[in-house]
Amino acid sequence: MPLPALQFSQPLPYGAVLHDKGVQFVVYSRSATGMRVLLYDGPGDAEPAEVITLDPNKDRWGDIWSIFVPGVGPGQLYHFQADGPFDPERGQRFDGRARLIDPYARALAGEFTLGADGLLRPPKCVVVDDSFDWQGDRHLRRELADTVIYELHVRGFTASPTSGVAHPGTYRGVIEKIPYLKSLGVTAVELMPVHEFAAAIPTVDGPPRTNYWGYDPLAFFAPHSGYAAGTEPGCQVREFKEMVRALHAAGIEVILDVVFNHTAEGNQLGPTLSFKGLENRVYYMLGDGGSTYRNYTGCGNTINGNHPIVRELIFLCLRHWVHNYHIDGFRFDLASILSRDRNGDILPNPPVVEVITEDPMLADTKIIAEAWDAAGAYQVGSFASLRWAEWNGRYRDDVRRYWRGDFAQTGHLATRLAGSSDLYANNGRQPFHSINFVTSHDGFTLQDLVSYREKHNEANGEGNRDGDNNNFSDNYGVEGPTKRTDVNAVRGRQVRNLMATLLLSQGVPMILAGDECRRTQQGNNNAWCQDNPVSWFDWRLVEQEADMVRFVRELVALRRSNPTLRRRDFLVGGTSAAGSLPDVEWFSPDGVHIDWYAADGSLACFFGAPTAESGDGVPRHVIVFAHAGSAPKTFHFPQAEALRAIPWRLFIDTGRPSPADIHPAGAGPLIDVAQPLELSDRALVCLLADAQPPVRRRIAGPRS
Repeated sequence: MPLPALQFSQPLPYGAVLHDKGVQFVVYSRSATGMRVLLYDGPGDAEPAEVITLDPNKDRWGDIWSIFVPGVGPGQLYHFQADGPFDPERGQRFDGRARLIDPYARALAGEFTLGADGLLRPPKCVVVDDSFDWQGDRHLRRELADTVIYELHVRGFTASPTSGVAHPGTYRGVIEKIPYLKSLGVTAVELMPVHEFAAAIPTVDGPPRTNYWGYDPLAFFAPHSGYAAGTEPGCQVREFKEMVRALHAAGIEVILDVVFNHTAEGNQLGPTLSFKGLENRVYYMLGDGGSTYRNYTGCGNTINGNHPIVRELIFLCLRHWVHNYHIDGFRFDLASILSRDRNGDILPNPPVVEVITEDPMLADTKIIAEAWDAAGAYQVGSFASLRWAEWNGRYRDDVRRYWRGDFAQTGHLATRLAGSSDLYANNGRQPFHSINFVTSHDGFTLQDLVSYREKHNEANGEGNRDGDNNNFSDNYGVEGPTKRTDVNAVRGRQVRNLMATLLLSQGVPMILAGDECRRTQQGNNNAWCQDNPVSWFDWRLVEQEADMVRFVRELVALRRSNPTLRRRDFLVGGTSAAGSLPDVEWFSPDGVHIDWYAADGSLACFFGAPTAESGDGVPRHVIVFAHAGSAPKTFHFPQAEALRAIPWRLFIDTGRPSPADIHPAGAGPLIDVAQPLELSDRALVCLLADAQPPVRRRIAGPRS
């Protein structure tokens, strides 16, 4: 008889723990003098239907308050309410009137409202039954080196009426667009925050500002209810799981952007919604004896991630998403904050980072750091251990500056193409530890990067003071949209140059959703509050910019089929490629070895196909000719005889009009290496050549 499928017992000791005949409510508070559970009948109820008071003598074990309530079950709505000292000068902010979100709540229901007492009423917590028919789904476990990431916003991806989906702006809307994601060839979606957050908080002195991006979390264990198509409390749990299951069935992994650095409670002037009213001095980094909040996030407060209680919450939360939602990886927003102790000092071996690194349940997940914070910490190339990959901000800046035509950027481009060994080789990491990106949600889109010299964030209501001023962008003659054909031609080449560079580089590429069809935000480089067409994916562009979409599809297809672009080890320049060729070599436009000190911003890069298996696919040699100058340039094919003896075919020429700008891999026209290559201004050419496949020795099995 086969053994039953492996099952886990309840993984969390906190929150609303479901039992056959009721619910066990469990919450941590060291300093509380009293604790209550408020039960509600409906999400819109202003007052609880029942208040259950915990007995400090019977219902408290150490700092854990716990009570079993019979007769309630899935769908039950609740808050916690805690009495305790209110002493802001010493960091104590208990308020016995405040309705508190359970830090371990599995779902929230309802909206923020202002009570008659002027206090903010948060959404209710929902008791959740986590059972779900996964239909055999498991984590895909794709190697990081073979990954192509697509960063998208769940709502913005299908909110536009142009999406044509039945459930716009929802998890189900994403499901409806899976065929499009598969057609692009991406292997993972990186979802902007889906932890529950305050989309809009009412105020007494004006209209609320929309928090579209979601970087203002309230409940780390709960998927955002605003992205659900249904309306019943807790339905977002089921719908989120359905989305993950459907993406996995299509071969697409799911990576979450997690914000374990601050919450929506803000600083000392902000509302008491959860952590403040349960144990403020534990959950947050405080200053001035406890009266103020250390602000390393730019958002008013900073989570005290290296306190044992908070550290436990974080790793249990990550386990929750991996176990209950089959999540494949996490991108940690402002991850350098996880390196700070409770005084804000950078630690050499941060406990919370070590816990995440070594946690056995996370062993199959992708762990990615945004290795900086808003207070000046910048750890790109040095964050944590081999377990962590990083958003490579240096890659973004160097590639942008090269293609803009900045002075002396050739060497920087070469380093980024080859996998950023300057950042990762010295500490034992590999090229796939670099998450390469040219654009992300934070900043210009690809189209805006080549259409605006300055940010245009007036619609955000902050006098255009918000957002980064250092974008390394250009408009090529006209700020914003134009009918000038010469300007539009340059922009068309530049978006292709930047996208080609991204997908031809060693490391792991990340594409911003909509860049493949030249989506614009009208020059807004900080559209965090723009829940409108400025931020939404305009699906008409998929047809209008079909040539660009095809360009990206062919690039992704080449990357996935050619292990030459997905090296597991750093290139060394020695003979480690098929046919006894070097694994990498650099040339100047005259075809000889490059002069790194030359003023000309042009180079040729040869990537030799690996001699041993390095992922799936057909190994092909690759040559990239890059020219960022404002006048045409003549390149001579490299003089090395070993390279000239190989039949080369054209793959990309961004100087040519579509469809001649890109060809299916191996199907482009043959190149006469004796003839010079004429590149237009600001152009990239890529050639491919088949490599002799490695000899695979048959290993004899044991004799019977």
